[in-house]
Amino acid sequence: MSTSKVRTGQLWGKSKDDLKKQLVDLKTELGQLRTQKIAGGASSKLHRIHDLRKSVARVLTVINSNQRQQLRLFYAKKKYLPLDLRPKKTRAIRRRLSKHEATIMTEKQKKKSTHFPQRKYAVKAEV
Repeated sequence: MSTSKVRTGQLWGKSKDDLKKQLVDLKTELGQLRTQKIAGGASSKLHRIHDLRKSVARVLTVINSNQRQQLRLFYAKKKYLPLDLRPKKTRAIRRRLSKHEATIMTEKQKKKSTHFPQRKYAVKAEV
């Protein structure tokens, strides 16, 4: 069982199996410390519970972020992305017309714009 906090920089280079093994080790150690807390263990060991919880969170963060990175690579050339990989933005922006949809004109609008174009006026500047 480790005695120091887990550093995130060290986790990025590890494989998925190593990360899962480290996660299991951290969780078992955390369980043991929690039972010691109930039994009335030393307060110096009980402070380690906080560090272990944070270490578990760091390992899970690295695992999840690696998984999301692999999913992004998998869906890179696909037509549709899963909802959790799409950009969040705001609800209004997500429902807004795309640039292509906004520029589309109906047949009637096309005819009207070709037959009655915007008039151009030349204004003489006074000097």
